Amino acid sequence: MDVEKVFHMTGGVGVTSYAKNSSLQKKASDMVKHITTETIQELFLTSTPKSIGIADLGCSSGPNTLATIKDIVKAVEGTSPKMLLHPPPEFRVYLNDLPTNDFNSIFKTLPEFYSELRKEKSGGCPSIFIGGYAGSFYGRLFPNNCLHFVYSSYSLHWLSRVPPAIYDEEGKSINKGNVYISEFSPPQVSQAYYKQFQEDFRLFLGSRSEELIVGGRMVLILLGRIGLDHVDRGNSFFWQLLSRSLTKLISKGEIEVEKLDSYEVHFYAPSKNEIEDEVRKEGSFELDRLEMFEIERVEKDDESYGAAVAKTVRAIQESMISHHFGQRILDSLFEIYGRMVDEELAKDEIKPISFVIVLRKV
Repeated sequence: MDVEKVFHMTGGVGVTSYAKNSSLQKKASDMVKHITTETIQELFLTSTPKSIGIADLGCSSGPNTLATIKDIVKAVEGTSPKMLLHPPPEFRVYLNDLPTNDFNSIFKTLPEFYSELRKEKSGGCPSIFIGGYAGSFYGRLFPNNCLHFVYSSYSLHWLSRVPPAIYDEEGKSINKGNVYISEFSPPQVSQAYYKQFQEDFRLFLGSRSEELIVGGRMVLILLGRIGLDHVDRGNSFFWQLLSRSLTKLISKGEIEVEKLDSYEVHFYAPSKNEIEDEVRKEGSFELDRLEMFEIERVEKDDESYGAAVAKTVRAIQESMISHHFGQRILDSLFEIYGRMVDEELAKDEIKPISFVIVLRKV
């Protein structure tokens, strides 16, 4: 499966859309918003550009995208009065995602975005030029030295492809019955995923090093894991539950065993040490900050936590699952999945962790 041609968050503003089911991602980015704003303010104070280039890589669609840009603009403008000889800069904003992303949903909300900024500025509005840039961030996207600040939230745990090393000589997966690394996976599976992460992350860093000015900053937020073991009751456990849910559909005769055996996710949850190693080996960036955090679980009165997680995962995985298995299984699959999440939470906590990383171009 060609990830770049198929993978995207569910577009539009419908019930199963990413726009309606990305509150967990918004909560996470808000938890570390102070790090994002402090980083962009420090950058502006030290470089004082008249025109500042900002890229959001893996911007997706929905309200989170422009909310982040608004926070960044306000942070820079809040710094500017302290520098009497330096008025606020113009902002060049590059929104990037794969070509399959629903960029139109973002563009449709731009008039409201500008209107809100004008109201907050009593009629004035900062000079902001926003454009969409389709393509994989595992490679060059922009001209040399055109960016000052790169932001990426919950995108870099997605690999450029399913690791080819998990397939045998006949092209069949050696990770049968699992969509990701599990306790039942052969050792070669975790090795293949790690190797793909190393290749992709190094390419990402190398590409951004060409596009960022010296002293430019990156704030990266991504899912990860705590220790050496790839299998835990964290992010990998949610994939185990998806494998179990698909197995349940096999028992009901709704999908074939071969379909599950040939489905793998292009995902990797790195450890702190793995991230640090790749930054050091690539050599273009100084690691200013690397912090781990957890999102607190919040129960809604009208919806179980499992149902909320199922909606979030569906908004993320729907494009890939429907392409491989067909759309008809989606409702049944995620109903089972949500129920399994709730059943597991009744036994013990599930604790997915995230990392926020601040990198400085040297």
